[in-house]
Amino acid sequence: MHKKMYNFDQQITRRGTNSVKWDETDGNDIIPMWVADMDFLAAPAIQKALEERVKHGVFGYTIVTNSYYEAIISWFSRRHQWQIENDWIIYTTGVVPAISAVIHALAMPGEKVLIQSPAYNCFFSSIKNQGCEVVEAPLKREGDSYVMDWDDFEAKCSDEKTTLFLLCNPHNPSGRVWTKDELAKINDICLRHNVIVISDEIHCELIMPDYTFTPFAAVNEACQNNSITLNSPTKNFNIAGLQIANIICKNPTWRRRVNRVVNIFEICDVNPFGPIALEAAYNESEDWLDELNIYLNNNYLALKDFFKTEMPQLEVLKLEGTYLVWVDIKRLGIKSKILAKRLLAEGHVFINSGTLYSKDFGEGYLRINIATPRATMLEGLRRMAKVVKAL
Repeated sequence: MHKKMYNFDQQITRRGTNSVKWDETDGNDIIPMWVADMDFLAAPAIQKALEERVKHGVFGYTIVTNSYYEAIISWFSRRHQWQIENDWIIYTTGVVPAISAVIHALAMPGEKVLIQSPAYNCFFSSIKNQGCEVVEAPLKREGDSYVMDWDDFEAKCSDEKTTLFLLCNPHNPSGRVWTKDELAKINDICLRHNVIVISDEIHCELIMPDYTFTPFAAVNEACQNNSITLNSPTKNFNIAGLQIANIICKNPTWRRRVNRVVNIFEICDVNPFGPIALEAAYNESEDWLDELNIYLNNNYLALKDFFKTEMPQLEVLKLEGTYLVWVDIKRLGIKSKILAKRLLAEGHVFINSGTLYSKDFGEGYLRINIATPRATMLEGLRRMAKVVKAL
């Protein structure tokens, strides 16, 4: 039996802290289950490391030291059997700025960037902002999950104007954790058509029991040579406000180009707290993370039970990774955006419409963030059920 060391049921008041999640909406009675951050205290080791740094009292310009790179290399070797070299790592301030920088570095305006819809909403803007065209290769619904439509994916890759594929691994918003075989097949297709893979792996540590995360670049040598990985401890350890992420690229030519754009975009200034938090997360907080994943899985099971009894006409899709649950509302006969607006206005619960993740392939779905104390989650679901029952 797992011995609990951390209290994820603890209620933390986040209102009044300039929280995007809690302070961006009007009214003090809204339960936010939308944006992807968690309502849990950061791991004690992270808090302690930051407190020690604050005590110093001087917060000037900061460098990234060897201990930072060593923490990343050790973590991915130990936890994911992925051997990274120091030179491959480029420090940056966030995964989304990194996506834009990599696209800018490797694609010309007018070229096409492939994504799998429904897809993280920032993928669309990052591609368009670099003057490139978004091409959607929709995932195929199969039972309570999604699979890849290989024929469509290859057809889209075969377009000579398609130069990059932006992968989300694990996938937001569907909750899929791609298997090693799926990732290898993606790369085989991309290599055939000279398409470079950019793998956004920001949710990589949020994995439910019975599933295994595989870094794209760790699948085989071919995957490593044909990809750039973007990752960060921010989602996994609830430190998004510290603005820290890493671009990992073995190919020296691509790395030079990306590094130049990162500097031109000026997204490489070092926050004095970010590297300290990363080191405390990767070196001292693995037990916290493991316990978090158990708690999140239990939240998911509680959500499924709630839907079964209170909203049986809605279908909860399988959650393999992330803390973002994808819910099929098509049987209600109401548009996703309209339901989301009614949930906010009438139920005072903020849940994202699936159309945020693709106008065509997100319709009929909602995305629910369950990374909150169970009592808060259940209250949000009760509010949702009240609105649904009144339709």
